[in-house]
Amino acid sequence: MGLKDLRRKLNASVEQLDQARLQGRYLGLDVVPIGEASARQPIRIGGEVKSLEVVPRAGCPWLEVVIADGTGRAVVMFTGSKRIGGLDPGRGILVEGVARLDRNRLTLLNPAYTLLPN
Repeated sequence: MGLKDLRRKLNASVEQLDQARLQGRYLGLDVVPIGEASARQPIRIGGEVKSLEVVPRAGCPWLEVVIADGTGRAVVMFTGSKRIGGLDPGRGILVEGVARLDRNRLTLLNPAYTLLPN
């Protein structure tokens, strides 16, 4: 690590360091960065779970999971679920499905998913 890299790290904010950590976590996993993902086409993205919330919709619970990869955030929604075993904040997840824009958020509904080891 050169002096220039060291200065950059010392002057970086916590948010910048976290973004760099997340971007490094998903390198080599054959995923599209969330910040580059397009709506209305099949995609495979990876991210770290930032939040989980059970949202009642039409009398049925939906689990809304926000993930981030350092380039952006996406919302992953699972209908009829209140909890998915092993899916907790800080856990890495890969999701595959067709993305859409919902309230200006990249959203995937009931995607195929793989939990990553911690």
